[in-house]
Amino acid sequence: MIGADKRTGQVSHFWLHLFLVFFTVISTYPILWVIVVGFSGQQALAFADVPADPGFLDRLRAIMPWPQTWSLDNFRDVLTEQPFLTWMMNSAIIAALTTVLGVFLACTAAYAFSRFQFPGRKAGMMSFLVSQMFPGTLLLVPIYIIITQWLGLGNSFIGLVLVYSVTAIPFCVWMMKGYFDTIPIEIEESAIMDGASRQVIFFRIILPLAKPAVAVTALFSFMTAWNEFILAATFLEEEMKYTAPVGLKFFVGGFASQWGYFAAGSMIISLPVVLLFLYLQKYLVSGLTAGGVKG
Repeated sequence: MIGADKRTGQVSHFWLHLFLVFFTVISTYPILWVIVVGFSGQQALAFADVPADPGFLDRLRAIMPWPQTWSLDNFRDVLTEQPFLTWMMNSAIIAALTTVLGVFLACTAAYAFSRFQFPGRKAGMMSFLVSQMFPGTLLLVPIYIIITQWLGLGNSFIGLVLVYSVTAIPFCVWMMKGYFDTIPIEIEESAIMDGASRQVIFFRIILPLAKPAVAVTALFSFMTAWNEFILAATFLEEEMKYTAPVGLKFFVGGFASQWGYFAAGSMIISLPVVLLFLYLQKYLVSGLTAGGVKG
């Protein structure tokens, strides 16, 4: 029997590996299409002409994303003929401000929930948890009213930064609190006996010890602001203020679809997130599992 272990009589990992390879190919197939369309130098999605009565090989060539020539024309046109660099800069500014504000608020709030006893502590944590049960589109109308009519921050970066920070805070607070709970309180008690204030303890002792959780929080806040589309498309009205995800929608319209530009722009947008992930990967494993067991 193929894939059977003769010594134990049990089925080996052959079929499991085959199953995993099959679904890996399925999951990476759309990504391969995006890469190939971006480097094809054209705007079409089909690279092979399918005859009227196609055979098996004709159908196979039609679904295989492999262009006849490879070119960087789509990337050059996106960066030179479109205000794509301006959109990227707008996304970078909004994502950076969201990360700084979100991490600061999440860390301070999580430290207070972890170390202090005050009225409404449990209710506050549960309210953060309940807020994650509702989809973002459900809050779109009230958020729009608050930002545009009450605060007058429509069509501005500050309004988006506030919305993104508030959206990311509940998850970040829960994760940071779980990590702060694993830091022994005896460390803070020793520092207090040496005359250290709460500010010194938080910024010089707790935060350095919580680097893994801070890294995950920063990455989550950055990705929340960098990849978001619906809120940015709703609040921003001027073309030069668009973020990169909002700018991509102009490449695919109802009358013309520039799929090559869309694919090239998508790959360019993904690069900052990939680079940030690679830079923070040493913290991600310990940060994501932080708070699972209280030490």
